[in-house]
Amino acid sequence: MLLFTITLGGLLLMMGHHSRSEALFYYFRLEDQVPENHLLRLIDRHVNLDFIRTKLKECYSDAGRPSIDPELLLRMLLVGYLYGVTSERKLVEELRMHLAWRWFTGLGFDQEIPHHSTFSKNRHGRFQESNLFQEIFEEIVARCVEAGLVKGEHMSVDGSFIQANADHHSRVPREQLAEVAKVNHTVREYLVELERENPVEAPVVQQEKISTTDPDSTYATKGGPARLGYYDNYLVDNASCVIVGVQATPARLSQESVAARAMIERYRERYGYLPQTLAADTTYGNGELLQWLDDRGITPYIRVKEGPNSPPDLYGIEKFTYVPEENCYLCPAGKPLNYVGINKRNRAHRYYSTVKRCQGCEQKPQCTRGKFRTIAIHTCEAARQKADDLAKTPEFAVALRKRRNVEALFAELKNYIGLRRLRLRRMRFVREQFYLAATAQNLKRLVRFLSCKPTPQMATA
Repeated sequence: MLLFTITLGGLLLMMGHHSRSEALFYYFRLEDQVPENHLLRLIDRHVNLDFIRTKLKECYSDAGRPSIDPELLLRMLLVGYLYGVTSERKLVEELRMHLAWRWFTGLGFDQEIPHHSTFSKNRHGRFQESNLFQEIFEEIVARCVEAGLVKGEHMSVDGSFIQANADHHSRVPREQLAEVAKVNHTVREYLVELERENPVEAPVVQQEKISTTDPDSTYATKGGPARLGYYDNYLVDNASCVIVGVQATPARLSQESVAARAMIERYRERYGYLPQTLAADTTYGNGELLQWLDDRGITPYIRVKEGPNSPPDLYGIEKFTYVPEENCYLCPAGKPLNYVGINKRNRAHRYYSTVKRCQGCEQKPQCTRGKFRTIAIHTCEAARQKADDLAKTPEFAVALRKRRNVEALFAELKNYIGLRRLRLRRMRFVREQFYLAATAQNLKRLVRFLSCKPTPQMATA
């Protein structure tokens, strides 16, 4: 440090000058550079990740050169998702400069950082074969349950559209896929999978055009212009805001209800019980899901989707009387509407009057604008009615406020973790990103809960 004395108008100024010279050696420990309340230190203190080696033990040979430690690779990936670096190439570059990241991964300055291509090799090999990312996610959820963080009584479910790493101009008609496969490896691999007796992923049959860049992605719109993407579905414990279920699905609204059932069943398989209530938005308010929840004793705090009911200025279903012996309805004028079958498109029982019965009826202007009156009764109407009655209770308003926690988790996913647009392609690798992101979100909540929880020594003091 050099000091300069400058005299200005009779005033003496002492101006310091910092020399940018670099020392030849530095003596310090990485351990001393990471604060006690740092997120990575809390994770390392409260969460033992040794189970990763146990889960992958069968995927490694007993002979040959020792491989890179799989726990090291997973720690590096978790650091990336915890701090919004989803690119492995950039993650390796950043790891060289971050002391806390090096400490958490156990990489000293004299140790070589794995090449970014190592992640891709393991992703297509051991990690994929072992279903590792789902197991890691479920292991962290299990620890949340053991710690008493997850109550499992009241849950919420929702899905969010995540844009695929593909442009909508990459789509071609399905009939042209065979021709494109001659020069495109991704399409060729996709067609081979479709020809298998048990394909890796179920094809999305609704699409007339397929992306040659990411054939599993779906062209859809949700709150914006149509894009290629997937749905990331979360099942969340309301009490703790911990994600207890993750499901990657094609970007179809119908898939959200399918994912909700799958996540709830998976939770029951692992922990032996179902939630008491489930909150969701109107997208989930279809009769089939409401009936499924009712059959399992789960109270649905979900607004019912609009059914094929009459306009508000005409007679509603409450004006008609059901006659179970004849399976028909009587209109306010006492004339029958006979059963004609089920409409498979909207899953509704149809009851029709006739032109002759309705012609000349004094109440026809208040009953129908057509030539005769029809009634559509959903096959799960009883469950729909229960859900509609629940929507008028104070408990419904409370559950609706709790459901917003799911939207906050998706905001964290996109804004802080950086998963607004996917980096990997194909459903199996998209699923990896969703599991790792949810694991990172749960780890934050788990270690903060454990760090605030009194230790046995504190409890007895």
